[in-house]
Amino acid sequence: MPETVSLLTEKFERLRPHLQEAGLRLWAANEALSLGYGGVSEVARATGLSRTTIHVGMAALKAKSPAGDAMGVTGERCRRAGGGRKRVTQTDPGLGEALDRLVDPATRGDPESGLRWTSKSTTKLAAELTQSGHPVSQRTVCDLLAAQGYSLQSVRKTREGGRHPDRDAQFQHLHAQVQAAIQAGQPVVSVDTKKKELVGDFKNAGQEWQKKGQPVEVRVHDFIDPALGKAAPYGVYDLAANQGWVSVGIDHDTAEFAVESIRRWWNQMGKARYPEAEHLTITADCGGSNGNRVRLWKVALQRLADETGLSLRVCHLPPGTSKWNKIEHRMFCHITKNWRGRPLESLAVIVSLIGSTTTANGLKIRAEIDASLYPKGQKISDEEMARVHLRPDPFHGEWNYVISPA
Repeated sequence: MPETVSLLTEKFERLRPHLQEAGLRLWAANEALSLGYGGVSEVARATGLSRTTIHVGMAALKAKSPAGDAMGVTGERCRRAGGGRKRVTQTDPGLGEALDRLVDPATRGDPESGLRWTSKSTTKLAAELTQSGHPVSQRTVCDLLAAQGYSLQSVRKTREGGRHPDRDAQFQHLHAQVQAAIQAGQPVVSVDTKKKELVGDFKNAGQEWQKKGQPVEVRVHDFIDPALGKAAPYGVYDLAANQGWVSVGIDHDTAEFAVESIRRWWNQMGKARYPEAEHLTITADCGGSNGNRVRLWKVALQRLADETGLSLRVCHLPPGTSKWNKIEHRMFCHITKNWRGRPLESLAVIVSLIGSTTTANGLKIRAEIDASLYPKGQKISDEEMARVHLRPDPFHGEWNYVISPA
């Protein structure tokens, strides 16, 4: 934090005339220990002391070494002013700039640099600098990088790709349709397919409490088990009730499977909660099994509308915005947290873990295995599409439409 660095610098400059090197080292080490994680970097940045010097002081404090004149904490100076080994940046003024060019060659240096296409570890950086006439150690490279404001960072997902000019307008339209339906007491669901999961004793990301030294043992390689296959969870989330349904499929994720999942939610949960329902609003992504261009999706929805007597209003999220789908951050993320660190050994285990997922806000989920087969590649003819009672909305009818019972 800038305020912390400024305060530490002020303290250091106030104490510097009154303490010798060992005293300053112990003071810096004590401040770093008080700050906790990241304290060494903060103190090094504020005082100009090397991280190695601070770590030496921390080791002395932890070892409870005696302080006082024996360590040069008080009394006369133990060396003349300006004595001691000079900083490498003083003896080699071009070192910092050379390191900066290596770390980020695409913007500050030659894009054909030898380190452009390899891991930029401090060991490799030190070797490259030494070879180019700047002899330096790996430890010094670490200190220089920290001093220049570098840190180890992973990539961050922020770019959503192409942005449709009516993206925000579609979100507003979708929100208006959802709010109107909820206020009228009509059901509104968000639907999507969760990532397919390997069934068996495979590693699952995350950690769970276990006895020390007794982790759950799983397979070394994540090759699919032909006898168990993969699970394809398709979710239906009721926005007003904060309740969800998940059909755990064993076959392909097709539009028929998606609509069958909505059908099961309606028969098992929705019908009882909304006995007077006349309309069902469905919000879905623009791609996948429930994509707005998938003919089978619309034909299957027509069958559902005929069976239930409901008018189905579908609103698709704009392209490239699937992460904004309500089901992602209101249901799927909690399922992932609930089964983190646990091998999904069978379909029954998956159903149990999904069904036991709850939140402090009252989320409840029911899950069921769908053992039906859903073949891929089904072709829908123009005649079949003509029998779909589809009424496109005036605003982006390709994203917003109503399918009415025949």
